[in-house]
Amino acid sequence: MRHLKTTTHPDIEGLDSTTIFNRNAARAIVLDGEDILLLYTERYHDYTIPGGGLDEGEEVIAGMVRELKEETGARNIRDIEPFGIYEEFRPWHKNDADVVHMISYCYTCKVDRKLGETAHEHHEVQNGMEPVWMNIHQAIAHNERTMAESPKKGMSIERETFLLNLIADELLK
Repeated sequence: MRHLKTTTHPDIEGLDSTTIFNRNAARAIVLDGEDILLLYTERYHDYTIPGGGLDEGEEVIAGMVRELKEETGARNIRDIEPFGIYEEFRPWHKNDADVVHMISYCYTCKVDRKLGETAHEHHEVQNGMEPVWMNIHQAIAHNERTMAESPKKGMSIERETFLLNLIADELLK
């Protein structure tokens, strides 16, 4: 799978003398014309691509399908194709490491437009996460406004907005 981008949080000065926790994630890019299936999170006022961390020993595509079903209620997931890898290094605020190295494996796929029931985790419910079909250009503009105006902006919205722009440039031609 092709490498899309590597980002490093500005607080990380170097990786040589740090303890790194490796985390793999899978993300699902679901387009229907210029509409894309996203998650709106009220707490962060942003739109994100469905996906998340892989369970221990879980295959990447199986994890992508699981996350997509849980977060959006997607049905009839099909035509899965690799899109690319987004890699990031962030501070890790737990005792077992200084830095988390997260690799997001991104795949395109198709789903039925009508979504089923979600199975959100407690923190997702608390954060006000909801699946939505949205015009990709409107989602990009929204996230860019949020990045410019929000003091809560972090690396996640930067990753998501980068991916949304790349998707629009490459897949909507």
